[in-house]
Amino acid sequence: MKRQFLPILLAAFLAASGVQAQPSAKGPEWLSRAIFYQIYPSSFQDSDGNGIGDLPGIISRLDYIQSLGVNALWLNPVYESGWFDGGYDIIDFYRIDPRFGTNSDMVRLIDEAHKRGLRVCLDLVAGHPSDRCWWFVESATADPNSRYSDYYIWPDSISADEREQIRLRHASAHPASDTRGHYVESPYPRARYYMKNYFECQPALNYGYAHPDPSRPWEQAVTAPGPQAVRRELRNIMAFWFDKGIDGFRVDMASSLVKNDPDRSAIRQLWQEMRQWRDSHYPHCALIAEWANPAMSIPAGFDVDFFMHFNRPGYPSLFFDRDTPAGSRSPFEYSYFNRNGRGRIDQFIDNFSECYRLTRDRGYIGLPTANHDFQRLRAGSRNTPDQLRVAMTFLLTMPGIPFVYYGDEIGMRYQPDAPDVEGATDRAGSRTPMQWEPGPTAGFSTCAVDSLYLPVSTDGGLLTVRAQEADPRSLLHYVRHLLRLRRDVPALANEAGWTLLSDKMRPYPMVYRRSTADDVCIVAVNPSAASVSASIPTLSAPVEAIAQSGKVKYKRGATTDRIVMGPVSAVVYRLSRP
Repeated sequence: MKRQFLPILLAAFLAASGVQAQPSAKGPEWLSRAIFYQIYPSSFQDSDGNGIGDLPGIISRLDYIQSLGVNALWLNPVYESGWFDGGYDIIDFYRIDPRFGTNSDMVRLIDEAHKRGLRVCLDLVAGHPSDRCWWFVESATADPNSRYSDYYIWPDSISADEREQIRLRHASAHPASDTRGHYVESPYPRARYYMKNYFECQPALNYGYAHPDPSRPWEQAVTAPGPQAVRRELRNIMAFWFDKGIDGFRVDMASSLVKNDPDRSAIRQLWQEMRQWRDSHYPHCALIAEWANPAMSIPAGFDVDFFMHFNRPGYPSLFFDRDTPAGSRSPFEYSYFNRNGRGRIDQFIDNFSECYRLTRDRGYIGLPTANHDFQRLRAGSRNTPDQLRVAMTFLLTMPGIPFVYYGDEIGMRYQPDAPDVEGATDRAGSRTPMQWEPGPTAGFSTCAVDSLYLPVSTDGGLLTVRAQEADPRSLLHYVRHLLRLRRDVPALANEAGWTLLSDKMRPYPMVYRRSTADDVCIVAVNPSAASVSASIPTLSAPVEAIAQSGKVKYKRGATTDRIVMGPVSAVVYRLSRP
């Protein structure tokens, strides 16, 4: 009997002494309960009336964030930036951009968030800085032995195809924001070209080549001094912010760092090394990948990876309609969460199931409601509260870790006509200011309307926090209810089991089981405008609807039970427990 108490006593001792327990195979223990809220800092809350959000503004809204039922924040880049790509062109990784405040403001945000039980994760742009970063400025000089000399890739010759891409880019209306090709003609003495990652102002950091060509001396092996120095710099950046109290990083384009690495073996090794370092020095901090292939990224060392709009197919088939920018690039004519009822789920189910099977004991899959790079849930013809409740029921009851994009809890709309600001292009429609209250600036700022970072669209005040706080039937209250259930019902927790019960080839409705050894929930969603039903194996106990939108009936049978669903409906049933 005494042996059973030893782990409890050890955990209590570690907590009392301030010693951090080692992470499990699935990373920091707090991830098992994590629910993230993503904030685009320029758009959340402006505290000084200049029309752009900032860190003091976020601090002023922490009580609201806590009230949603989330317990972790992910902030898009807040470092000093050239603002050509929405903060992803970083000048100084160790300094908060003055538009947001100071490093001390960040520490205050961390402290205030922690007081409320909220973790704080930052964005780590590991692949490139701005060409205004002092590393690049020094590397561009003629001295090949300066400190930052080999932080970048400096070819003296490139292929004819790459030269043609440069020509086409220069011939475009906006060459600096044209993403074609991999190289930029260099005006610097170091070499004739440098490699870029996205825009011309984003030179690629040199993590080396998995298979360097000996005839190209600029293609350095991953073990060369330059690539190894870049890895040390990456650890230094993480350690700097971890030491300030940050709880983790979401790593931008995590799979793209090593060049000529077709099977991703070299980049997987890089992140496995980072994971070992994290486990040794900061075991309580999380590593979240923007890799969008959990089956590869989680074994590579990440705790969490997203299932979203690229790499592993499936997410676009659920949410991207042809009448939206992302849907225009989708191979599917219809999305599943559309009233027309002509969508499919088989691609999503096949790919999600495989990733879930391969990673459920090693890490977590993140399903985002949207993010800064793709359109919101409320887009195109998915524009009514009942449709959004059905989609949110699905997103907030699946296994893994939910990521709620700011404003999706009130149904903020994707604005397709939003102006291109700071390289956003068609992503600007998902980066508009948070809508707090009725009025010309929606409570986001005290500035004049024409000084807003991006325009607001409150639907006559209905798409605001204030209006939905006052309406008990609002999407905001429904999301809060779902998140309370996720916290309080074991079968809906991040690590509870998941099994599809309906036929993936008969997608309406989609029915799945969430379960632990002692608790079972059944979730059913019908986004279509038709009444539909599904048969499932009969359950061992009566069920109670603990969340519902629209008309749904549960009919028990001898060998099968039947769920009958009205148009645009969703339900979460919980089996009665003795």
